[in-house]
Amino acid sequence: MAAMQQIGSARAGGAGEPATSRASVGVSGQRVCVIGAGPSGTAQLRAFAAASAKGVEIPEVVCYEKQAELGGLWNYSWRTGVDEHGEPCHGSMYRYLWSNGPKEALEFADYGFEEHFGKPIPSYPPREVLFDYIKGRIDKSGVRDWIKFNHTVRRVTFENANSLFTVVTSHEGVESAEVFDYVVVCSGHFSTPNVPYWPGFDKFEGRILHAHDFRDALEFKDKDVLIVGTSYSAEDIGSQVGVSVTHAPK
Repeated sequence: MAAMQQIGSARAGGAGEPATSRASVGVSGQRVCVIGAGPSGTAQLRAFAAASAKGVEIPEVVCYEKQAELGGLWNYSWRTGVDEHGEPCHGSMYRYLWSNGPKEALEFADYGFEEHFGKPIPSYPPREVLFDYIKGRIDKSGVRDWIKFNHTVRRVTFENANSLFTVVTSHEGVESAEVFDYVVVCSGHFSTPNVPYWPGFDKFEGRILHAHDFRDALEFKDKDVLIVGTSYSAEDIGSQVGVSVTHAPK
């Protein structure tokens, strides 16, 4: 955060744009925008909080999260397709997911699983355990108030004239814009399913869905299921619906 410069307190948006606002707070009035409150975004918030606890003056930090809770992909929702606001569902989490990596390789250095739960836990925890752990770290650091939930970032523009970013968000159908010195993008890249097409899809009488929209294996009980793919999602979902996963040659 060295060599930060003083900048103005407010300016007007362009034609057709929502008015922008800028608070003069933090390090020389600096503002930082973090997009996404998943593990990466909350790690950014935690880093600023840790620096502040050591006496370092930090900028104002604002985090925009499109969901109603933090956690990113670990935030489970029964919804598929679109969420309660008509936005595309961000999460691919299903109800009975288990971690495919050991917790020893997943935990944060400053906040361990044993510290959070007060006792040792197995190396491969289920979804709920990991989600609770992620939330616990943020609640302990006291940065939840920095997060604006149910705020979808629509666009980010940068102006060379003053080296500022304008971030336009939507909340409850109303767009607003704010100005920042820095933008940290932590929205991930696993929220848009890649759905291939094969001849016959349009005439298939069953259901075709991507793993992004899988939530529970119960709907596939006593049904014949073909799973395309042999990576982690295919293996985990295959074990839940009770089918074997076979690699098909290209």
